[in-house]
Amino acid sequence: MNKEPADAATVVLLSHRSSGGCEVFLMKRVKSRTYREEIYVFPGGLLEEADLDPELEGCAGEFSGVKAQRLLQEPDISESLALGLFMAAIRETFEEAGVLLARASSGGVVDLVEPAAASRFAGYRREIYQRRLSLRELASTEKLVFAPDLLVPYSHWITPEIVPRRFNARIFLALLPAGQKPEHDNLELTDSCWLTPERAIAAYSARRMFMMPPTIRTIEELNESPDAEELLTTSRSRKIEVILPEAVRMAEGLKVRLPDGREYFPAPKSLEAN
Repeated sequence: MNKEPADAATVVLLSHRSSGGCEVFLMKRVKSRTYREEIYVFPGGLLEEADLDPELEGCAGEFSGVKAQRLLQEPDISESLALGLFMAAIRETFEEAGVLLARASSGGVVDLVEPAAASRFAGYRREIYQRRLSLRELASTEKLVFAPDLLVPYSHWITPEIVPRRFNARIFLALLPAGQKPEHDNLELTDSCWLTPERAIAAYSARRMFMMPPTIRTIEELNESPDAEELLTTSRSRKIEVILPEAVRMAEGLKVRLPDGREYFPAPKSLEAN
């Protein structure tokens, strides 16, 4: 029951609103043996062996494992793991949402709206999902430089010990690059939407959208920021504390209690043994 949690990376994609404030990109994950309901999530997933490829550092410009370790505020993990978590965040965001945090040879963030590029990169996205293409190979083919500097580490969550599948998840923020449009993969994710934090909170409270505690708590915090740029700026100096919630059995069912005392009902079945 208390097995070591698996390393994972999650990315909160943000966009500006012309009327002020920001929106977050949420996707609906399919039902599974873990989740009875379709839950709304940010792009993200497990760290994979290919994310730790030492040659990836050469595909990340001046961004290094040392810098990744410092930004994550985790001096006890290896530089390789630190950089790998940033690369996992880039890969998962591309796989699940079709957004690629990378720069073209011109120096600008890669444009995926132009029809020929959109078609080509859609193919790469499928191949990466199928594990027939790696990030390193993609960088070599398209002469790309990945842009982990566009990711801002925001929080660090570890799944409660009672949960059968545990994750050691780092949550990053990223502003949606110009020339890109996120879209769910129609495989593990069946729908997607942009919502203001306020509307997402209202949908969660009304039980119209199921979310796990790290997702809804992050959205609640984002709701306190006036716009995306200020949020990114303040988050760069944010002190990251590890959040290890406690699963508490109540008369109305299991709740997740955060270290600050806040309590949330998780998505149905998510704390049950498999």
